[in-house]
Amino acid sequence: MSTPMFEQYHRLKAAHPEALLFFRMGDFYELFFDDAREAAGLLELTLTSRNKNDPEPIPMAGVPHHAAASYIQKLVEAGRRVAIAEQVEDPALAKGLVRREVTRVVTPGVAFDSRVLDQRVPNYLAALATHEGRFGVAVLDCSTGDFQGTEVGSLVAALSELARLEPREVLVGPGFDPRDLRRHLKGILQSPPVTGSFDDGVARGLLIKRGLEVPSAPALARAAGAALAYGLAMTGGELPNVRDLRTWVTRGFMVLDDTTRRNLELVRTQRTLQRKGSLLHLVDRTCTAMGGRRLREWLGFPLLDLERIAQRQLAIHTLVEEIDVREQVEWALQQVADVERIVSRVTQGTANARDLAALATTLEALPDLVSACRGLKPLEAHLPEDLTQDVKEDIQAWLVDEPPILITEGGLIREGAHPELDQLVGLAMDGVGVLGDLEQREREASGITTLKLRQNKVFGYYLEVTRAHLHRVPERWIRKQTLTNCERFITPELKELEDRVLGADDRRKKLELELFDALRTRVADQAPRLAALARRVAELDVLRALAEVAADLGWCRPDVHEGRDVEIRNGRHPVVESMLEEERFVPNDIAFTPGSELIVLTGPNMAGKSTVMRQVALIVLLAQMGSFVPAEAASIGLVDRIFTRVGASDDLGRGQSTFMVEMAETSTILHEATSRSLVLLDEIGRGTSTYDGLSIAWAVAEDLADRSHARTLFATHYHELCDLADTRENVVNLSIAVSEQGDDIVFLRRLKSGGASRSYGIQCARLAGLPNPVVKRARALLKRFEKHAPRNDREQLSLFGVFAAPSKEPEPSEPEPDVLREALGRVDPDTLTPREALKVLYDLKALADG
Repeated sequence: MSTPMFEQYHRLKAAHPEALLFFRMGDFYELFFDDAREAAGLLELTLTSRNKNDPEPIPMAGVPHHAAASYIQKLVEAGRRVAIAEQVEDPALAKGLVRREVTRVVTPGVAFDSRVLDQRVPNYLAALATHEGRFGVAVLDCSTGDFQGTEVGSLVAALSELARLEPREVLVGPGFDPRDLRRHLKGILQSPPVTGSFDDGVARGLLIKRGLEVPSAPALARAAGAALAYGLAMTGGELPNVRDLRTWVTRGFMVLDDTTRRNLELVRTQRTLQRKGSLLHLVDRTCTAMGGRRLREWLGFPLLDLERIAQRQLAIHTLVEEIDVREQVEWALQQVADVERIVSRVTQGTANARDLAALATTLEALPDLVSACRGLKPLEAHLPEDLTQDVKEDIQAWLVDEPPILITEGGLIREGAHPELDQLVGLAMDGVGVLGDLEQREREASGITTLKLRQNKVFGYYLEVTRAHLHRVPERWIRKQTLTNCERFITPELKELEDRVLGADDRRKKLELELFDALRTRVADQAPRLAALARRVAELDVLRALAEVAADLGWCRPDVHEGRDVEIRNGRHPVVESMLEEERFVPNDIAFTPGSELIVLTGPNMAGKSTVMRQVALIVLLAQMGSFVPAEAASIGLVDRIFTRVGASDDLGRGQSTFMVEMAETSTILHEATSRSLVLLDEIGRGTSTYDGLSIAWAVAEDLADRSHARTLFATHYHELCDLADTRENVVNLSIAVSEQGDDIVFLRRLKSGGASRSYGIQCARLAGLPNPVVKRARALLKRFEKHAPRNDREQLSLFGVFAAPSKEPEPSEPEPDVLREALGRVDPDTLTPREALKVLYDLKALADG
């Protein structure tokens, strides 16, 4: 169907084919054609049609404009882009078709509306570029103006940086295999970049044009330029909140790849993918949204700088000791709004009066925050230097204390702030009273007791008379409309008053909007000062939160040093401990020293090996982010990277089995681990045959002990690996203690020296609830396994020999083990000649064969 409106629609849709087009029509946003069908399914809207009587009616679905944000949020969470086409002229003044333009495109990585965003999570758009074997990663949070990036030497390292930043959307430059990246960036929306934006000259030119420093690293410059170009394109060419490009060097931070972040459950659990139950959920006691985002950043970027670690520790220690100060800081922070995102909306021109009022309330609380910390040097370094009280005073001088949400309906500006506005407000309010007086006078003069003064958008004010009183209407009244039960009239005096009242009200609203816009512009001019203030307040919020956790949970201040030794006394897993209700968490000691660089950890399933491994990693990570740690005491030699190979899962998306995933992750560890790394390996080799698995596990352990000397916790059920401690001075054995009570076992959760004697697999299976007949059969099979145990490393267990159904015929008797022992006991190998030794071997073989 070709009409002027649909020609306009198709023009806008053609410019944004990848987005769902929200087309503003009056009080609704309408979607048409395939967009309507898709949105109706995703949003559970009723799919209707336009021009139903046509042979091919047009599918249509719509949402009210005042509720659009919630619908847009659902679409963005589903990975869709939404183009917003607004009416850019007043319909009342338009000649013909109202002009519409796409004013912004909302994507998962480009969003401003606080109702669409998670307040405590950065909303990053990422870009990945390459240049001569180097890789650039840039991220941009349009909601705060946070713009940062780095350059690394490998694709693996670049993907690790992306993993810890967790972008919602990613742009990929030329030079990458799209299929390979799709596997690595699963779950992140990949969007087409702005044409040419990854070109070196284009990227650098855009950064220079925006007044940003161009990185000397070419790959990073390309990534940053592409991210900025996309952000500008989606927001209509306006990102005034982006004022600088921060760069970081990866060697300043501990490396945490996606596998490690996932296995340690830093920000979400593996099972539910929810925040609750993660380390972040436990330690996030921040009072502000921006503090919550900064804590998440600290958790993802543990430090390698001892001085910065010590500064954070000292501030936390001060807040732990000074309880009154901590409580005063908390009270002040509870008054603080999300300054970072408010300032971004201010610079974008989308902030409303309540945003500015919240900003003023925040600024009013800051003197108390600073006053509480004065005199405490460890805290003074984290206090904002400029409290921007002039901004607060400007806002409070103009805005009412509780402004309305809408900025177009008046009621924003404080009485006495602007004389002309006060006159218009008085005239509008007095006019309403004058109109009421006129109604009363006309009622008395005409004798029409039911006379009503009413108003609508078509006629303005009018006098309404029921048919029973029409004979009383004076001749000077002018008839405007006849209805079934009544007639409507106006008078010259009524129209004159109407012009005065409505004119004053319209002029008041217009003037208030102009005054508010001017105030918002003045606040926007102070954005750099407010952004600097917000960063300091967010840091102080994180420090206070970590101090509260340390004080409440009994955490200690660790000693972080340049050495390699890691010693933890009575360490605890912070999350597991917090979830125990009746059972007390059993703490454990662990030490990596020159004599214990690799710890072989054995013990039953369910005994707590994985908990011990993860708690060591979390204690190290917390220590290097500057936090206190869940232990009685801890001495942590700097760790450059934490590697984890725990848990078992197929990667069907990559066509890899559990064993292949395990081997790929192990390969990464062996290639990249250094003597400063911390390696956690759990059940290496279990995904293949017994002796293949044992051989691989043994070789991996040897490599870590002999070559990289990485500090390693190696949990295994291959008890043969305990023999490594006999041949290597840097390997020790630890096991999880258990108590046997008949056929049952009790997990003591306590580490002890030495390897475990048994795996207790059947007892664990019984505890897990396997049916008794299955447990009984497993015990019988275990005895058969042990009876048919291989006599040398090459002999494999025979499935037919071990698992064959029991025969009715009596089985051949096996020689008693004591007979062989006695025969061997009589042999003195030191006195045998080669011929005698061969004869003894044949005799033992004959004895074994019965």
